[in-house]
Amino acid sequence: MTTATEPARRGRPGYDRDSMLEVVVEVFNERGYDAASLGSIAEKLGLSKSAIYHHFASKEQMLEVALGRALDALEAVFESPGATTGPVVSRIRHVVRGAVLVLCEEMPFVTLLLRLRGNTPIELEAMRRRREFDRKLRALFELSRDEGTLRADMDPRIAERLTFGMVNSIVEWYRPDGTITPEQLADSVLELVRTGLRDPASL
Repeated sequence: MTTATEPARRGRPGYDRDSMLEVVVEVFNERGYDAASLGSIAEKLGLSKSAIYHHFASKEQMLEVALGRALDALEAVFESPGATTGPVVSRIRHVVRGAVLVLCEEMPFVTLLLRLRGNTPIELEAMRRRREFDRKLRALFELSRDEGTLRADMDPRIAERLTFGMVNSIVEWYRPDGTITPEQLADSVLELVRTGLRDPASL
């Protein structure tokens, strides 16, 4: 059996693994992972069920690969030098900007991640990895509090929840084909974070 890290199989004409995965994720988001069947996925693709196995061994593997795409992109933000070195305020800005850009670039995949219910081991592991992002951003706000750049009346846990709550809500309304670019959106989110969470004396 193949895994999420193994090379893609040669596929049927018309789809490579990435383009097929985009359609699969669309079905997962429309129907919910539990309700989406291989039959509904095959119908959306215009392929037979057997043709899907040229790319993926199972529906579970589709989910694992799709969630990995979102999680790996977000982890790259948190593990980059901009998130781990330098002034803490700059690190927070880097993380928030990066999270917004990843969400815009990988919106269907992040949407799938945000809608998980934890009904399978794959979902539970993805949710564990996602909680690590919460913990890391909260740790940055704790550092900001300790150095006096986070407003004194703001709990770092609340700051983290409010920030990620705002970022995650983007999947509900943002349209990549609209007039607002991902960079403009990231700037707007950062401005709200800056004015809402930082100590007024440090603005």
